[in-house]
Amino acid sequence: MNEIEQLKRQAAEKAVEYVRDGMVLGLGTGSTTAYAIQRIGERVQAGELKNIVGIPSSEKTARQALELGIHLTTFEQHPVIDLTIDGADEVDPQLNLIKGGGGALLREKVLAQNSKQVIIIVDESKLSPQLGSKWPLPVEVLPFAWQPAARFLESLGAKVTLRQDQQHIFETDQGNFILDCRFGPIENPEDLERRIKSRAGILEHGLFLGLAHRVIVAGKNGVQELEP
Repeated sequence: MNEIEQLKRQAAEKAVEYVRDGMVLGLGTGSTTAYAIQRIGERVQAGELKNIVGIPSSEKTARQALELGIHLTTFEQHPVIDLTIDGADEVDPQLNLIKGGGGALLREKVLAQNSKQVIIIVDESKLSPQLGSKWPLPVEVLPFAWQPAARFLESLGAKVTLRQDQQHIFETDQGNFILDCRFGPIENPEDLERRIKSRAGILEHGLFLGLAHRVIVAGKNGVQELEP
């Protein structure tokens, strides 16, 4: 395991310390969150955590959770999530996020907005002075509308790339496309969010503003916990 993977694992295992018996968990998607799900599964199997259920943000996460013996549920059965653990691609000093590198941003935002607490886990390379400095902004769009959506996003100043996976267009679990939009450093994320959401055919974007209650960062000098 290389150094970055070790840091991801440290942040993930720290977050799992907040999990308690009987919780409804939101289970994010991505390489860092996979370590958290692994640790939750280990604690469930060891009898350290009881009556845990999870709502997954992707089919990949659902498969991992089931393989580890974590029972899954739905919003119909559990309308409110106690705790969501998820990763992020970029985190600014106000703990706003860019997410969606793993392609699950729509479901991830649903989980976050319906959670009592959201813990984000990252290694220190994901910290950024300003969103957009390191990572493109993913935007999920209807396949029918991806070309007009791309032109619209370009009019806002982005360099837009249709995400592909091994020479094929990447599709989300909902069957939608993702446009990766390089805006550079985003001066006003709230204004950009408003503009993007106003456009028909755009289903969701990877700006997660004001949703993180705690960010756990693992770095060379140890693990730190940040709050807004």
